[in-house]
Amino acid sequence: MTMRKGVLIVDEMHDSILKLLDDLGVVVSYRPRITREEIIEQIGPYHGLIIRSKTLVDKEVVDAAANLEFIARAGAGLDQIDVEYVESKGIEMLNAPEGNRDALAEHAMGLLLSLLNNIVTADKEVRNWIWHREENRGIELSDKTVGIIGFGYMGQAFVQRLRAFDCRVVVYDRYKKGFGTKTVEEVSLEKLFDKTDILSLHVPLTEETRGWINEDFFNNFSKDIYLLNTARGEIVPVKDLLNVLDSGKVKAAALDVLEKEKFDALTKDQKDDFEDLFSRKNVILSPHVGGWTYASYKRINEVLVGKISNLYRIG
Repeated sequence: MTMRKGVLIVDEMHDSILKLLDDLGVVVSYRPRITREEIIEQIGPYHGLIIRSKTLVDKEVVDAAANLEFIARAGAGLDQIDVEYVESKGIEMLNAPEGNRDALAEHAMGLLLSLLNNIVTADKEVRNWIWHREENRGIELSDKTVGIIGFGYMGQAFVQRLRAFDCRVVVYDRYKKGFGTKTVEEVSLEKLFDKTDILSLHVPLTEETRGWINEDFFNNFSKDIYLLNTARGEIVPVKDLLNVLDSGKVKAAALDVLEKEKFDALTKDQKDDFEDLFSRKNVILSPHVGGWTYASYKRINEVLVGKISNLYRIG
């Protein structure tokens, strides 16, 4: 760098980010409690903006950022960023799916194994002095076909874990071709509908995928299926999921994400739907922590700073 770059960090980050950026010669302003209004007021001089998932980067923010050269998202999803507008301004868009792909894949496996083996229900029953063995008989992965939508970093990491279970894996990706191997079958959407026993979603949230996996979509499957969603909740509308759980088209679901994750902003109808979902024994849930481990928290920083270094060809 010909001059020291100024970077504004507006979300909570692992402390390691400060030394990593300092080692690059970057001047860091760490402001995790900054408000949106303050970002717009103060971003003008900065060359870089580092965010997590809470900060919305839209036209208003970008237009206030006269000197911005890059936006770095600590994580994978870019749904809070107007990427098209950012790139139209010549601003580099960086993210770090490599940093939490292993964490997400392990969490997805944990959810799936819990779902197929009734672990959550069985745990509750035993704690209540109920010893039901037959009712908690498990289902093995080895004789199932796992259908995966999306073969980016997350989908690939999940497939890597599935190999140990000797199950059939079929993958559909609208934007990738030629990735099939002896252990991964690249298939059309029609074949995915025909073969899948367990559906796992690994696509980003875009205008194309928002609400995509709806009741009509589920009803295309030849078999009744299990659903695993560690991608984004808005991809699967809650009302549609409730309908296919009622019909039996989806036998059970494991969800790390929900259509609405700010519970205090729910309408009465939305809250009623969520209470319905939460009451079901064939649904297990976690609070969007799939990529959120102690190791990934730090690793994301290392990936991001590596990309910033490459951007400026430092080191």
